[in-house]
Amino acid sequence: MDMILWVLPYLGLGLVVGFFAGLLGIGGGGMMVPLLTMIFMAQGFDDAHLVHMALGTSMASIVLTAMSSAYSHHQHGAVLWDVWKQMILGLLLGTFIVSFYTSYLPRTFLAVFFSVFMTYVAIQMFLNIKPKPNRSLPNKLGLGLVGLGIGGISALVAIGGGTMSVPFLTWCNVKMQHAIATSAALGVPIAVAGGVGYAIAGWGEQGLPVYSVGYVYLPAVLLISVVSIFIAPAGAKLAHQLPVALLKKIFAVILLLLAMKMLDMVF
Repeated sequence: MDMILWVLPYLGLGLVVGFFAGLLGIGGGGMMVPLLTMIFMAQGFDDAHLVHMALGTSMASIVLTAMSSAYSHHQHGAVLWDVWKQMILGLLLGTFIVSFYTSYLPRTFLAVFFSVFMTYVAIQMFLNIKPKPNRSLPNKLGLGLVGLGIGGISALVAIGGGTMSVPFLTWCNVKMQHAIATSAALGVPIAVAGGVGYAIAGWGEQGLPVYSVGYVYLPAVLLISVVSIFIAPAGAKLAHQLPVALLKKIFAVILLLLAMKMLDMVF
């Protein structure tokens, strides 16, 4: 029974996350964090570490998915690697530093920040709000600072940064195709730095479950990653056959409900 308890939910989560990642081009952190919190709670993990574990495990789980997505976009020649190079240092620093210091933040703060940010994302997605392009990309220092901010916020909510980098790039007159592709590539260093940061932040903490590396629960990472990588291409294929605009609205409502559930679990 214990084996089924921690295998099936992770496989199911990988299925859902991979599908929506392929269909809507998102990393899935907005869904994973509250759902992982619920699963970890059901498994009897220490309450003090629930949110930290969910954030760290979610971040580590999107590494392979992000790599797969970035490689696919690279094959189509859509990634702006010059922009990527100018943002990566800021991304790495912002993501690693914030994820490393999350161990000093109470779980209530993390849950509230996550829920508020995901509510903003849900509203933006539901209303299909897009910034009007009215300027050009900033210089190398400016891109580095933007990367720092995107990386820091991504670490706090365990996402690949696409909800921020895509609007920023399109606002700077980057074509949507290149913005999405470059954002996918930016998601790789964010996921890696975040996963490492959360692993180090939780290193030596008392009360963590077996098979954990800091705040990263390895069985969940493995099962979610394997399933999501294989199902993501199916989601991408269906994107051309299903009413994506309607599915985005449905997904936005799901995000909003999960954000509310997150608050309910920690208060």
